[in-house]
Amino acid sequence: MKPYFHKVPVTLLNSFGIRHDIQPNFGRIWHYHPELELHYVIKGEGLRFIGDNIGNFSTGEIILLGENLPHTWRCREEYFQNDPSYHTEAIVLQFLPDCLGKSLLNIPEAYLIPKLYEKAKRGMIIHGAAREKLAKLMTGAVHATNLDRIIQFMSILKVLAEADDYTLIASAQSFNQSNEQDTKRLNKVYNFTLSNYKKEISLEEISSICNLSITSFCRYFKLMTKKTYYDFLIEIRISHACHFLVEDKFPTELICFECGFNNVSNFYRHFKKIIGMTPLEYKRKYLAA
Repeated sequence: MKPYFHKVPVTLLNSFGIRHDIQPNFGRIWHYHPELELHYVIKGEGLRFIGDNIGNFSTGEIILLGENLPHTWRCREEYFQNDPSYHTEAIVLQFLPDCLGKSLLNIPEAYLIPKLYEKAKRGMIIHGAAREKLAKLMTGAVHATNLDRIIQFMSILKVLAEADDYTLIASAQSFNQSNEQDTKRLNKVYNFTLSNYKKEISLEEISSICNLSITSFCRYFKLMTKKTYYDFLIEIRISHACHFLVEDKFPTELICFECGFNNVSNFYRHFKKIIGMTPLEYKRKYLAA
């Protein structure tokens, strides 16, 4: 999808922004910004879209997003309630690459930081001991002031720069910047698909959402996303299937139909192609973790 430029609120009193959010969701708009973003999910589950990747997120996940990397989070429907006990919770740190001065990036002792920023352009899921350290540091940084605030931030950068247990998320693909009309059109497609992935969605139906002919829609969607609409729809369905498999509440055959596939063999074929293992292998891997 073609992302929307998001202007991150800035203040002259701070060199970077950090906030503790408790709300029904993390926002639905597919967007990008020049600031790097470190996103710590304290509470919440759902799908995340980062670059050309679609995946599941859950409580405890920490992700570093590079500058201008398109992204959005879509929480599961149970979080969209008025009851605050169901709300999602996250700490979000946003900062420009040179927020502490351009000279910092050029000194010999800080050589790992530019390397970190380069890796972050594809998005990084942080694992292991580094994730545990970051969770504590980010929690402390929310309320830190003055020099303590800078010390916390530098400690966070140090942990990230030295981390060797991480997973890159997106491929190294560029994207086209969008205007307001493009943003509204593709977010309509995005929201409609996430609300209706369980049923059959025809090209006639989805193209009408955009007020385009089928041919124009297919051309437009492929140009913007580098994939066909049906490839996108299948990825959405498989991501939801992964969530159901880990929950382990339903048999695989029922999950197949619950996620919009009309026969089991078709589901198994797509799952193996996208995930690289069978549903049973996936379930055993994550339930044993």
